Amino acid sequence: MILQRSSQNSTRFFFILICISLVFGCKSEKAESQQEASQFEKSAYADQLKINHAKGFTITYHKHYKLVCILSPFETSTDTAKYILLDRGSARPKGFEEAQVIEIPVKSLVATSSMHVALLEFLDSENIITGLSSPQYIYSEKVLAMIKAGKVANIGRDQGLNQEKLVEMHPDVVMAMGGPGATVDHYQLLAQAGIPVLINSEWIEKTPLARAEWVKLVAALVNKEKEVNEKFTKIEKEYNRLANLAKEVKDKPTIISGLNTKDAWFLPNGDSYMSQFFRDAGGAYHWSGTKATGSLPLNFESVYPIALQADAWLNVGFDKNDTKANILAQDSRYSDFKAYKSGQMFSYNGRVNDVGANDFFESGTVNPHTVLADLIKILHPQLLPDHKLVYYKQLK
Repeated sequence: MILQRSSQNSTRFFFILICISLVFGCKSEKAESQQEASQFEKSAYADQLKINHAKGFTITYHKHYKLVCILSPFETSTDTAKYILLDRGSARPKGFEEAQVIEIPVKSLVATSSMHVALLEFLDSENIITGLSSPQYIYSEKVLAMIKAGKVANIGRDQGLNQEKLVEMHPDVVMAMGGPGATVDHYQLLAQAGIPVLINSEWIEKTPLARAEWVKLVAALVNKEKEVNEKFTKIEKEYNRLANLAKEVKDKPTIISGLNTKDAWFLPNGDSYMSQFFRDAGGAYHWSGTKATGSLPLNFESVYPIALQADAWLNVGFDKNDTKANILAQDSRYSDFKAYKSGQMFSYNGRVNDVGANDFFESGTVNPHTVLADLIKILHPQLLPDHKLVYYKQLK
C-alpha cells in the first residue's frame, strides 16, 4: 500500500511538472508530453520574455526553439494554437506534430492589421513587412514610404486575402487577426504551401497593458527579447505611475462613450480595455461592472438618462474633421447632454491622416501610457498641467 501511494505521488508530481512546462494553455497528447523532457535542457537564449499582463499567449524557451501557445477562444471549442519558433538551420523537435513551424529570426512578414504594423515599428523591425492587408488604413509614415516605394504588396482585405499572391510571395509568416472566422483552417492554401499563419488574438485582452504586451510575441519572432523587455518595462512603469496618480483623486467625473447608430449605441463593456482606461484615468463609468469584453449594444433610450448627466463625453466620432455641429446633426437629442453643453467632448482622432487612417488604433496600442495621459488630462487637467493631447482631440 505504501509503495502504491509513493508511486501515485511520483506520477502526480511528474504530471504537475509537465503541466507547468506547458504554461497552462498548451494541450498535449501523451506522446508530446514525453517529448517535453527537452524543456529541462538549458536554453540557448540568454534573453527571455516574461509575460506579466497578457493572458492570450504563452512562450517557453528550449535549446534551439521557442514554443508559443496562443489561446483561440473564437473556435467552436476552445483550443490552443501552437507554434514552434525554430532557429534557422535547426532540426524540428520531436512532438507537437500539429504545431506550425516559423523559422526565426523572421525576415519577411505579411501583416493583416495596422496594429501589427505598430508592433513591428515598436521594435524598429517594420522593414520585414513585405505585404499588407488594407494598406490604406496605415498611419506609419515609414511603412507608407515602403508602400510607395513598392516594397510592400497589397494582399487584399480581411477574409478576402489574395492567397494565391501570398503563395507567390512566400513570406516567412502571415500574421492574421484573431476573431470569429479567423481560424487556421481558413488558410488551407497557405498551409499547403508551407506558409505559417500566426493568429494574433490581442483583442481578447482586458487591459491596455495586456494588449500592448503582445509586442513581446513579435519580439520573439525577430529575436529582440532584450530590446522589448527594456522598452516595455519603461511603458509599464509610466502607465502605473499615471494610474496611481489618478487613483488619489476623490472626485471622479462621470463618462459616456461613443455614439448612437441606426442599429444601437455600442459602449465599452466593463471587462474591456477601454473601460479599464476609464478606471485608470480616474473616471466613473456607469457600465464598468458588466462582466464581458468588447462592446455592449444598447438602445438610445437606455443610454439617454446616463448621458444627460455625464461630465465627459469620450470617443465621439472618428473623422478628424468632426465637430460639435456635425455630431448634433446626427441626432438633435445630443444637445440635451451636459457634456455637449459644457464642451467636454473628446475623441481619439488627434492623429488621423488625409486618407482617414487613425493612429490611435495603430501606435496607440503600444503606447497605452500616452493614451492614459490624454484621458487624465481630459478628466483631471490639474494632474498633468504640461501634457498636450496626443491621440485625443476636443471637438469644437
